[in-house]
Amino acid sequence: MKRFILALLMVVTFSASAFAAGWDGVKEYTLDNGLKVLLMEEHKAPVATFQIWYRVGSRNERPGNTGMSHLLEHMMFKGTKKYGPKTFSQTVQRNGGNDNAFTSKDYTAYFETFSSDRIWLSLDMESDRMRGLLLDPKEFSSERDVVKEERRLNYEDDPESAMFEKMMEVAFLNHPFRIPTIGWMNDLTNMKVEDLKIHYDSYYTPNNATIVVVGDFDSGKMLAEIKKSFGNIPKGIDPPKVTVVEPEQKGERRLHLKKEAELPVVVAGYHVPDLENEDSYPLAVLELILSGGKSSRLYKTLIYEKQIALYAGGDYSMVSTDPNMFYLYAGAMPGKPVEEVEKALYSEIDKFKTDPVSETELTKARNQIEASFIMGQDSNFNRAMLLGQYETVASWKLLDKYVDGIRKVTAEDVMRVAKKYFSEDNRTVGILVPVKEEAKK
Repeated sequence: MKRFILALLMVVTFSASAFAAGWDGVKEYTLDNGLKVLLMEEHKAPVATFQIWYRVGSRNERPGNTGMSHLLEHMMFKGTKKYGPKTFSQTVQRNGGNDNAFTSKDYTAYFETFSSDRIWLSLDMESDRMRGLLLDPKEFSSERDVVKEERRLNYEDDPESAMFEKMMEVAFLNHPFRIPTIGWMNDLTNMKVEDLKIHYDSYYTPNNATIVVVGDFDSGKMLAEIKKSFGNIPKGIDPPKVTVVEPEQKGERRLHLKKEAELPVVVAGYHVPDLENEDSYPLAVLELILSGGKSSRLYKTLIYEKQIALYAGGDYSMVSTDPNMFYLYAGAMPGKPVEEVEKALYSEIDKFKTDPVSETELTKARNQIEASFIMGQDSNFNRAMLLGQYETVASWKLLDKYVDGIRKVTAEDVMRVAKKYFSEDNRTVGILVPVKEEAKK
């Protein structure tokens, strides 16, 4: 279940990576055209990662134009005058590198990893497609069909994904977090290449982007080359800001989705704050205690002891531009009523409100989170990912607060956030009701 939740959110989670001493090695610059640059040298191996992050995702879309950010990500590989169709990734591979991209609700990011002597190729190629994308109508039509098929297979024909998507629409009444990153099928069908061109011109500007480079290079030379490649790109008009604030939920919302499936599934989502709020730290600790592996409370109770669920877990979308959701989920064991599974989920979360977590449990959770944060420190890619994520949704400097924030969490903090956010009135529940194909017909 957690797999499809993360896939739908498109929030790519990595082992957090930082120097044990902090992020003091990051050098920050802003070019005259508004392009933000974050450089972090690491000379342990002759490789480097180049990433460019645009502040645009499904959060910046509206009903009628959903799916544009994700489809534009696909089109960014379809060619410029300098690098023709399908030649971008071929050029990267011929030079021994790898590349990819991803879209989320908050951002769209592109990356390449090369040996140190080839990293300069990224500057030429990424600056070229920042403003030189062709957006050929035939390529657009073909790629739109690809995305529609992706949506059909991974969302509409997947009962769990379909149920989660519907639950997000119910949980968010006003905020664009209710929009799926891949877009709604009708909007994809009606989308025109002219619409995508407007989206591209609005958001793919230097003042709406951040470059992150981590690895084996000289910062002075790298900055000079970035200025040479990107500095002459004109600053664009600042994109429209998302000012929608989701109103406080004042009553439980429920939905039942009937789909051809083997077993029922329950998902319960609660509105919670993002990483700029101090409550994010005790919420992260609570999530680990509740659903962090086979020693977690949900696994031990629902799967091992009561044997009423095939799987159970939780997820907290902490790194988010706006307040998002904390999820609990479980798939019912054959023969077990979904109502019993749902009740057991709430029982576990309610224990945090009445019984302080033990010092052993708390220390274990804090240590696991901190260890995960530190152990990724050897990965240039992960460092760059975190810098890009944090800078795009808030500020990369919040990374320095993370370990201390986790260390300071007390049992009282965990109890306080449980009482504050995990109420029935703040809950949206989705139930997947299995039906047989014959019954549907």
